[in-house]
Amino acid sequence: MVAFGAALGVMPLDMPESVLVKFTGKLQPGITLRDAVNMIPLVAIQKGLLTVEKANKKNIFSGRILEIEGLPDLKVEQAFELTDASAERSAAACTIKLNREPIVEYLRSNVRLMEEMIKSGYKDPKTLQKRIDDVNDWIANGKLMEADSNAEYAETIEINLDEMVDPVVACPNDPDDVKILSEVAGNLVDEVFIGSCMTNIGHFRAAAEVLRDQGQTKTRMWICPPTKMDQERLREEGYYSLFAAAGCRMEIPGCSLCMGNQARVKDGATVFSTSTRNFNNRMGKDAQVYLGSSELAAVIALTGKIPTKEEYVAIVDKALENKEDVIYRYLNFHEMKEFRV
Repeated sequence: MVAFGAALGVMPLDMPESVLVKFTGKLQPGITLRDAVNMIPLVAIQKGLLTVEKANKKNIFSGRILEIEGLPDLKVEQAFELTDASAERSAAACTIKLNREPIVEYLRSNVRLMEEMIKSGYKDPKTLQKRIDDVNDWIANGKLMEADSNAEYAETIEINLDEMVDPVVACPNDPDDVKILSEVAGNLVDEVFIGSCMTNIGHFRAAAEVLRDQGQTKTRMWICPPTKMDQERLREEGYYSLFAAAGCRMEIPGCSLCMGNQARVKDGATVFSTSTRNFNNRMGKDAQVYLGSSELAAVIALTGKIPTKEEYVAIVDKALENKEDVIYRYLNFHEMKEFRV
């Protein structure tokens, strides 16, 4: 089990500390992990465990640990996408139960990264080497934690992915106000942002493939990889050229529009974003912000509107067909012959 931090909240003292979210089945065609993120509040709303209205708001997640099970083979980068959103649920923290293999893969990559940091003169080499030794010791001998068989939960939320056949988006301006795509299809969008800690390099490759050879976008489109390493790899692979051909504005890696501290959208703009949250005035004054996947964001940028599921699937399937293994691969530094920091 892997744990990630989130926002602190308030928990009733007489209730169990955790909410279990248990996924079953598998992602259906056209459905992404970002849709799975939005399925958590969607199903909670359907079960009466979460309300959108602020007055007398009900939120089963507030102040509790959000425990996620049922997707054990996710890469750690994918697990981040699910766990990052626990802050938007007002959870105190989040864990996700993964198999050992993807965790070891991720740790080996980080060992290579730290080794290269030492070679490049990063400080402090003794601290970095101790961390390398500790990680290697865990790879050799460590065991994963998991919940007790008799663990009690404040609530168990089961999500059957076989039944979730529609993309899910968060609507302006509340990450809890989630709807399936058909409920918002046709709404016009002025600006699109792909970035934030909710994204990884695979999202940018997928978006670029959707944009390939389609001319310039109908919206103003912002692209902001989360790290410089993502940026450099995307440049090397030619994806920055695809973004340039589509007329995208390229931002310095970091938070950018997600925090609203590096750039802002136009006042009153309707925005579709891959960022973590869509609170009032965060991305721009009076901006109306939807949240969803990078694949959907790219389609919206091309069309200038939120598509129907059929329109979305037709575009994405054609763009990504037989490319998934290349697009959704991650920066495993230990497998890169020419990797340098």
